[in-house]
Order: sequence, then structure tokens, then C-alpha cells
Amino acid sequence: MKIGFNLLLWTTHVTDADTVVLEQLKAAGYDGVEVPVFEGDEAHYAALGSRLDGLGLDRTAVAIVQDEARNPISGDRACRRAGVDYLKWLVDCSAALGAEVLCGPFYQPLGVFSGSGPTDAEWDRIVAAHTEMAAHAAGSGLTIAVEPLNRFECYALNTAERAAALARAVGSDNYGYLYDTFHANIEEKDPAGVIAETAGQMAHVHISENDRGTPGRGHIDFQATFDALRRAGYDGWLTVEAFGHALPDIAAATKVWRPLFDSEAQVFTEAIALVRGGWMASEAHA
Repeated sequence: MKIGFNLLLWTTHVTDADTVVLEQLKAAGYDGVEVPVFEGDEAHYAALGSRLDGLGLDRTAVAIVQDEARNPISGDRACRRAGVDYLKWLVDCSAALGAEVLCGPFYQPLGVFSGSGPTDAEWDRIVAAHTEMAAHAAGSGLTIAVEPLNRFECYALNTAERAAALARAVGSDNYGYLYDTFHANIEEKDPAGVIAETAGQMAHVHISENDRGTPGRGHIDFQATFDALRRAGYDGWLTVEAFGHALPDIAAATKVWRPLFDSEAQVFTEAIALVRGGWMASEAHA
């Protein structure tokens, strides 16, 4: 098991200006960081990967579909083609970074709704686009982990069950789904119980509190989560995800309008203690 921290708490594009944050996370004991891939090119991410190597930090990557013009499930064929090309660009940048996992809701733009769930045609488009994405990543050492979001953020993929079904439909060894405690708290009738049901398709885990603030200060039952993961044999990344209101675009996307913590340091120091302690305690429960 590795413990990571998602850098979207500070930035959507990691540069030399973020070196102090990276050093703080390393000093706090994190094994790695989750790097947003929102802009830039392969050369930028290769250089960043070298910098992270120098700091002793492993890494995963996170990405979204940023606009309708690159929507893999669009009804417009040109937009769908651009969407697939964008997914391949995400893979190329993540591979250049040296990321172990590329995760995120890269199947539709955030905050876009049709008034119902995905149509059969839209589902087929996700499967087709992500099959191409997984094939493009073959041989790179990169695992793709698609993230289901709650119904208030998207309509195309909301539950662990559907995400696991998507992974089975894609049918690639390097493709699975991301289990996120925040979204599971909203969408799953048994947030911890669904882990055993979908463990075969699980490729990544986000540790996120019910209010998106400091893990352990809300009502998510993290110990039940750790117990279920250990029983299921999961031994991958546990990446902490929290959001603030300092970045306008991220605040708008995550609906964070108010301060959720005293400081970023509070989040990452308390979170790693929670994850380490809970994972060790789960040995007795698993």
C-alpha cells in the first residue's frame, strides 16, 4: 500500500513554484503525489517526473474532460474523435510523468446533465473511447482508473457497480475503476460493502471526507473502508483528496464555497495519520 496526496488542493498545473508543497508532503511521510494533467505537454511532465524522482516521490495522475468539444460521449462525431485524441494525450503526458495510475472522470464534462441517465448509445461510446484509451496505454506501465462521480456532478457514471461493469466491458488488464469515499458516501447504500462486490475491478482509491475537508473530521467511516479493502486484498494507492476554495475553477467544480479546514498542513498531517493508523488497525479486523 502507498499513501498519496492529490495536488488539486493547491494547483491545477504543477510547476517549480510548487516545490515547497512537494517537499512538505515528502517530509510528512507521503509516498507520492497525484498530479493534475490539465495543460502542458509531455516535455513538461517528463521534467516534473524527474523532479519528483529527486524528491523521492512516486506519482499518480488525475484528469477530467474539460469541455464539450472534447467530449467522448458527445452526439457529434467530431467531438467524440477529439475526445478520444484527448484521452490519448492524457495517457502520453501521464506516461511521460512516470505515473503509475491515471485516474478521473474522463468520460464527460463535469456539471453537464441530460435530464436522465446515460443512453445505451452514450454507454457504448464510453466503452469504445476507453477501450481505445486502454489500448493506447498498453506497454506504458500505466493503469487507468475511471472514477464514478455522484449524480450532482455528472450523469454518465455514478456508482461502483456501473464503474465495475464498465471495466469489464473494456476488458483490459490495465483498466479499472477508482473507489472514492466521498462519492460512495452519497451513491452507495453500503459504501464499505460495495468494495467486496467490485474489488476485482478496483484500481485506485481516494480517501475523501464527506465535506471534502480534513479526513477524520467528518462522518465517513474510514475504518470500515480500510477493513473492507484489506479483506478484499487491495494493496494499491490510498490517495487523499481534499478541496479548498482558493482556486476559483476548482471551487466552482467541487462546490466548495467556505473554508473547510484551518490550513492545508492540517489536512495533510491529520490525513496521513488517519490512513496509516487505520490501515494498521485493519490488520486486526480483516
